[in-house]
Formats: sequence, structure tokens, C-alpha cells
Amino acid sequence: MDIDVRGPRFGAAVTTAVLAVALSLENAWVLGWQTLAFALGAAAGVQRSPYGWAFRTAVRPRLGPPKEFEASEPPRFAQAVGLVFAGLGLVGFTVGPQWLGLLATGAALAAAFLNAAFGYCLGCEMFLLLKRVTARAE
Repeated sequence: MDIDVRGPRFGAAVTTAVLAVALSLENAWVLGWQTLAFALGAAAGVQRSPYGWAFRTAVRPRLGPPKEFEASEPPRFAQAVGLVFAGLGLVGFTVGPQWLGLLATGAALAAAFLNAAFGYCLGCEMFLLLKRVTARAE
């Protein structure tokens, strides 16, 4: 299924803001929300995540019809990668070590910022690389 390319980028912008708050406050509750958002995006697809819903209902109607589409699998994989980093961050912030929370949340923040600001999705690129590597192995 193809999705509007603007949706994941909007989600990345919201994710950047949420992760910046979580990191600056070292707040496990805020990071827990983002972890849930990543989990929903990974399980159901980015279009069914909370930020995908917000884009679809509040933002997209004001933008007009999409001109570009992308496959939904790479952004969904990117959500799973974000889930891993946010989960590690949660572990670090709740049971320690604190540096793990800071490092993992910072890494997720950097990746979300790259997507929001420049349209470069690290998780999507990882998906495509893994797809090429597994295709060669067969």
C-alpha cells in the first residue's frame, strides 16, 4: 500500500518535538508516550499511528491532494527501529543506567530530526539495505 510522503515527515516532526521534550526533561512518561506511538506505527502502519491519524484528519485536508507516494513498508520498519531505541531509552530512564536513556533517546531524536528537516529516513534506508542484502543472499 502506498502512502502520502508528507504523512511520515509530519510524524517525524511531531516525534522530534516529543523526543526533544523527553530528552531535555529526562522524562520516562513522555518517552513512554512516544514508545507507544512507535509501537502502533510498527504494528499497524504509520498511517494508523497517532501522528498518522492527526495528519490524515487535521493536516492533509488543508494541504490538498498528494503529489508523491511511497511504499508503506520502509516507514513502518523505521517505526520498529524507533521502537527499539525508545524502549532502550525507557529502560535507561526507569531502571538505569541513565546514560542508556540519554543515548538511546538522543539517537532516536537525531533520526527523527533528519527525517523531519531533510526528508532523510534512516530507518527506511536500513529497510532498503536489508532488502538488498537478503535478495543477494537468496
